[in-house]
Amino acid sequence: MANHKSAEKRIRQTKKRTERNRYYKTRIKNITRSLHEAVNAKDVAKAQEIIKQINKAFHSYVSKGILSKNTAARKVSRLNTLVKKLANA
Repeated sequence: MANHKSAEKRIRQTKKRTERNRYYKTRIKNITRSLHEAVNAKDVAKAQEIIKQINKAFHSYVSKGILSKNTAARKVSRLNTLVKKLANA
């Protein structure tokens, strides 16, 4: 238990940040999972639509400070190669 006001505030801030981070991490997992499902189902149109959503979402997370710029670029790039392979196959 916190003994100082600053420690109590820090606990409140940590809870708030933890909830926010959990939301975004779950969102990232769900949206990438939906892309993988579309790729496995060989649904090119749906996969291309989802990759646009992923690109927009990840780069907005960069501006919010959730992801670093390089992490977002790497993840989008890897997912984009999956979609391109599917489209060319």
